[in-house]
Amino acid sequence: PMKKGRCDPLESHRPKFFPKKKKKMANDNHLFSVTLYNVTMINSKYYNEFFELGQQKINFKFFELSLPDDDPVYTLKKVMEDLDFTNLLAQYSNKGRNGFNPIMKYAVLTYANMRGVRSVDRIVELCERDLAFIWLTQGEKPGRDAFYDFINHKLTGEILDDLNYQFLRRLKKEGLITLEALYIDGTKIEANANRYTFVWRGTLNYHLVGLLDTIDSLYARYNILLNENAYGQKYDLGNVQMFIIEGMDKVREVIEKNRKRKLTKHKKLSNNSIIEIDNCSPLELLKLQKNLVTIAEGEGIPFVYEKRQKKSEIQKLYDELEECGKRLMKYKDCFENMGSDRNSYSKTDIEATFMRMKEDHMLNGQLKPAYNVQIAVENYFIIHGYVSNDRTDYNTLIPVVEKHRTAFGEILKEVTADSGYCSEKNLLFLKKHNITSYIKLQDHEKRKTRAYKEDIGKYYNMTYRVFEDEHYYVCHDGRELRHIQTETKKQDGYTQTFEVYACADCSGCEHKSKCLYKYNPEKDADKNKLMKINEQWEELKAASHANIESEKGIVNRQIRSIQTEGHFGDIKENENFRRFNHRSSDKVYKEFMLYAIGRNINKYHRFLHKEIQKFEGKQAENVA
Repeated sequence: PMKKGRCDPLESHRPKFFPKKKKKMANDNHLFSVTLYNVTMINSKYYNEFFELGQQKINFKFFELSLPDDDPVYTLKKVMEDLDFTNLLAQYSNKGRNGFNPIMKYAVLTYANMRGVRSVDRIVELCERDLAFIWLTQGEKPGRDAFYDFINHKLTGEILDDLNYQFLRRLKKEGLITLEALYIDGTKIEANANRYTFVWRGTLNYHLVGLLDTIDSLYARYNILLNENAYGQKYDLGNVQMFIIEGMDKVREVIEKNRKRKLTKHKKLSNNSIIEIDNCSPLELLKLQKNLVTIAEGEGIPFVYEKRQKKSEIQKLYDELEECGKRLMKYKDCFENMGSDRNSYSKTDIEATFMRMKEDHMLNGQLKPAYNVQIAVENYFIIHGYVSNDRTDYNTLIPVVEKHRTAFGEILKEVTADSGYCSEKNLLFLKKHNITSYIKLQDHEKRKTRAYKEDIGKYYNMTYRVFEDEHYYVCHDGRELRHIQTETKKQDGYTQTFEVYACADCSGCEHKSKCLYKYNPEKDADKNKLMKINEQWEELKAASHANIESEKGIVNRQIRSIQTEGHFGDIKENENFRRFNHRSSDKVYKEFMLYAIGRNINKYHRFLHKEIQKFEGKQAENVA
């Protein structure tokens, strides 16, 4: 006899909660070929145990539930035990009710970033369902408001830097890093902003020219009104002159050139001239409006605002000045938001700049609002993070090095970066602080070509001589280029010095076409050779080039390309971190640093478990 609750394998049987099919089978022979496994799976016992009994509340203490011994959450807890959270706790007051533990919230955010989770809503969900998160929160369930308040108001960029530097000092004691070398690289990550809410400097300049022409015509109408009706003498008012804005002449010149180029179907010139908008004050227009109100009151001319009522000439002029004043204030605010160091911004995230990204979803080279994210790496660990709205890398190296000097003192010995960081200002800064530069030159690949070595018009392919303390060059034709003067040019934070060399007579030279830049036989027949050499810049480039060509320089370039670019490849491809969730540079920096700290602890966890080891470079290979 069969036990109670078991079904006969030869009998067509279905659990009672499955309805019978209306269409009957022709016969039941198909049941004879069913295996014992399938018969067991259709047994109603398993369905009843799962569905009919319901999901009861289970006390997990009866079960031996535990995380794996090598879970990274234990490494996180171990790291946090040695951190000093004084600066973070100082953000909280002793008064009122106590909320969730700020150290716990920091631990949860860090562990979430270790897992590649950046969404606050997802973190809140994991705090209720994931065993590691439940272990960190000790069963508490912080909501999204608690995390957003913590990120936006309590956790600052300085606090994150301090916690990261404490961890890095621990790594130095354990011998994982030295803090004496930095490998720097950057990437562009899209901002959390609408891609089509752009503001361009060139467009502002174009429309500002039209607005100023309109205001100029209003000034003329105002003067005519005073003179024709003798309002000037009657109300003691004088004629006014249009205010002058520096830089507008150049803008107008480019506009005229672009109009001609449009007719010939040539590419437009950029019109990104920086103008002095401070002199353009709407207060001047307000004075005129006050004068018009005085005249209207004195003459008994009412201002009408109802439909089908004809406005007087004074009111028309008043309203047009009002509209121009509003537009002028709008343009002025746009220029202030943009600043002088960029040519665009997004209306959704004012601090984001439109940059050319590698991800081109429309396949037309479209610019997207983004941030330029820089990292300084040593032995796979992110030592520093820096977020900028500058499209280039020239101006990002010095802030990163300054952060290192402020945090750890004068221990930095060398910096390795690609050609995007090669500038006279950067190399001069590194030399001033006794930091060896392993920065690739912009013409590094060009220097290997035969055309570079055979260019007779360049000073480095000429003969350099000294005679009685006088320096001069001898060209390919054997003629001397003597020093004639020294020129200086002020740059941002330093001064460039150019030594000018010239040939007294180049007539009859057979090499003019190769020696002179853009030589035209008809126009440049009497032109002589002239060279401007920035000797300081050339000396800095020569030293950096010698460093990167050395054996140590080759290894440093290998390490930089593997570790820094490896981080960005992992971040964008594996973690899909291609767009920020927060807006404004301050919040974006905090979002990235939380992610960087999470990556550092993951790297530390892998070092502890012997999953990775320090990269020493491939000494035998010669990297071009």
